[in-house]
Amino acid sequence: MKEKIEKVIEKIENADHIEPEKKSAILERIREWREEDEAISEIALKLENWWLEIEPIFAEMGLV
Repeated sequence: MKEKIEKVIEKIENADHIEPEKKSAILERIREWREEDEAISEIALKLENWWLEIEPIFAEMGLV
């Protein structure tokens, strides 16, 4: 994922069609997102745990 983010940053930095003011704001936000890896991992873990709890219910209903 970090490699993809780096590619996006590079493309934005080299883009001629994006205004410099907008470009700096976009890059700042992307760099913030890059630092949120731990939050993303935490959310993924919580969703996985949630699914493990409810999956048997869906299985009983024949939905899995």
